Amino acid sequence: MPSKQPSIFDLMNEENTSQVGEETEKRRRRKELLEPTGVKELFKEGKISINKFTCVGGQCKLCVKACPTNALYWSTSGVGITEDLCVYCGACVLNCMVDDCIKVERKREDGAVERFSKPNDVIKLAERLNSQKRFERVRTNASTMRRFKEKDNVKQYLTFRQLYTEQENKV
Repeated sequence: MPSKQPSIFDLMNEENTSQVGEETEKRRRRKELLEPTGVKELFKEGKISINKFTCVGGQCKLCVKACPTNALYWSTSGVGITEDLCVYCGACVLNCMVDDCIKVERKREDGAVERFSKPNDVIKLAERLNSQKRFERVRTNASTMRRFKEKDNVKQYLTFRQLYTEQENKV
């Protein structure tokens, strides 16, 4: 017979440590699985689901072919998902011929949650993010170029301008 009853706080602490252990084990397993694919993991958290009633994966298998990590696979019951391999990139949604068949929800590092289930949604999201990056690049480069002009450092201004235009041509 135990001499002392465990307190509720001790029990809660045990639950928290076991959850932390499970999460670290899951992260380690995920990293181990993704390493051979060479795909960069941009989103740590997310969800993916496939509506089995609207999926015509038996005929097309486009999402399975498009998945960079092979997280989607074809089985007898339809398209299946290996959650540990999914990086929530949206390639499956872009290639799916049926709208709202595959639903992806992902969380960015800054905490913003993105949800999409149509190719149009993915394209709009990517364009919005790219336009924010372009705006930031133009804003920082414009202030730098203005500073060069104010100091009458024409040589530095021209060098920076040439580097900037080369960078734009690469993108």
